[in-house]
Amino acid sequence: MPSFGLKPCDESFFDRAPSRYVDSFEIPLPAGEVWGALTVEGSLDWCRMLGGAKWTSPRPFGVGTTRKMTAVFGALQISEYFFRWEDGRRYSFHAVSMNLPLFRRFAEDYLIEPTSPTSCRFTWTIAAEPTALGRPGVPINALLNRSLFQDTRRHFNTM
Repeated sequence: MPSFGLKPCDESFFDRAPSRYVDSFEIPLPAGEVWGALTVEGSLDWCRMLGGAKWTSPRPFGVGTTRKMTAVFGALQISEYFFRWEDGRRYSFHAVSMNLPLFRRFAEDYLIEPTSPTSCRFTWTIAAEPTALGRPGVPINALLNRSLFQDTRRHFNTM
């Protein structure tokens, strides 16, 4: 399978990316339980458009952790590198490579903030810089991201 390298980025990319998608929602579960669900093998498998995460680094996770993700019913294979890791609270990664040349840069940020002992706010930010090949797919990417957010909201509100 071909592999196309992406440019690395840091947290400043979340403010300046050409395409940004953000959703923040309250979850009626303790922050630690939500963090646990986002760091297990197969995390995000509740998202219909994702195939679940496969961690490729040993625990304990931290800056430098790597993961593989399958998306869009297996059509997209992504290798990820975690450049920010605040255990129990936040992590951010950028894509290192994908099997389709759709993006120059791609990154995600997950932030969990306790709002009470039994609930938290989860903010998910997706930032992307599409290639010329990926630019026509920007509206499709927006729909995909909305689906990820909806699936995640449904998952955590029904656990």
